[in-house]
Amino acid sequence: MKNKYAGIIFIPAIGIIVIILLIVILSDTPLKTIYFFFIGPFRNIIGFTNMLNAAVPLVFGALGIIIAMKTGNLNLGGEGQIYTGAFFTTITALAFSNFFSGQLLGVAAVIIAVLTGSLVSGVLCAFSGFCKAKWNTNELITTFMLSCAVIPIINFLVTGPFLDPETSLISTKKITENMRLGFALTPASLNMGLFISIIFAVLVYIFLKKTRIGYEFRMAGYNEMFARYGGINTKKNTVLAMAMSGFMYGLAGSIAVLGTHYAVIKEFSFGLGWSGLTVALIAGFSPIAVIPCALFLAWINAGARIAMQNTGLTFEIAFIVQAVIFLLAARKRIG
Repeated sequence: MKNKYAGIIFIPAIGIIVIILLIVILSDTPLKTIYFFFIGPFRNIIGFTNMLNAAVPLVFGALGIIIAMKTGNLNLGGEGQIYTGAFFTTITALAFSNFFSGQLLGVAAVIIAVLTGSLVSGVLCAFSGFCKAKWNTNELITTFMLSCAVIPIINFLVTGPFLDPETSLISTKKITENMRLGFALTPASLNMGLFISIIFAVLVYIFLKKTRIGYEFRMAGYNEMFARYGGINTKKNTVLAMAMSGFMYGLAGSIAVLGTHYAVIKEFSFGLGWSGLTVALIAGFSPIAVIPCALFLAWINAGARIAMQNTGLTFEIAFIVQAVIFLLAARKRIG
């Protein structure tokens, strides 16, 4: 048990050392850069809460990875699934706004919009699970290729039929205020998505540890042949786990548009799928541990952005550090 969770401390510690070394090598003012990188996100309430808000989709993405991994599968289509969930949530919310006025449906309309986007992403990922169960197709390839296929389709819809001509951004129209998630703290962008992500982390933990289906997932992940001989329908559970994985990624996109962006900005999900995978690896595939690990990765991105704004450091340092962390985590968890 101790060895299982040692990486949660060890891997971020290595990441911090890499950050300091890169700053010393690349920055003309290393002490100033280190200050803004490490302390910058905590200097004011807006920067701090924006950092917390950026961790929300990483939590959902990591949960999606964990659910798939527990059955011995890996979902590499996170970015396309986030994008898909965000798009279908947005057009559903816009449809409610066009056909119903005021607070007629209220919370119910928001829930329907979120479920629509998340379920579409779940179906997208479930298709890869079905191909794995039916024809033993490699789910890494199918999830990644489906993601690569769906992103340009959503791009076409965002830049074409659903483009908002009144904004300087390449995005859809914004959803109305009555369809947005409430703020947890103003004037910062932190919204109720943070608390929803924490609730889902606890629910996923309970599902995997305390339910019969969760037990079947874990047994299939440990030894699929043993699980099959024990009477577990591993093919059905593969499809179900992949559907749940895609649902989580779709939920990340839904929360992002309802709580932060209020519209689908072209390719806003770039990098989020891989970041979710990184968080899951650092967390050792523990649903509860994804919360601090997501905050750690969000802190790196926020620190790099603030250091870039106040010093000569480029934002690419965040990508370098994430790559190092990803390699370390993958080596420890999968190697």
